[in-house]
Amino acid sequence: THSVTKIQLLEREVKKLDRASLEVFRNWFRRYDSDAWDLQIQKDVRAGNLDELSKEALAAHRSGKTRAL
Repeated sequence: THSVTKIQLLEREVKKLDRASLEVFRNWFRRYDSDAWDLQIQKDVRAGNLDELSKEALAAHRSGKTRAL
């Protein structure tokens, strides 16, 4: 499929990077991936997708099933 071809092309290009460029790319990708994850969590919170998990976690905490980190 087309998306596999894109991934294969990206893999080839990444493999061509020298160590310094790979480090720059790695740092960029970490930020990019982290930002995408944060946006997804924000969407899930707004949509109420985490409400049930939140209720369960709070109930577990109230019943003493949690511990301090």
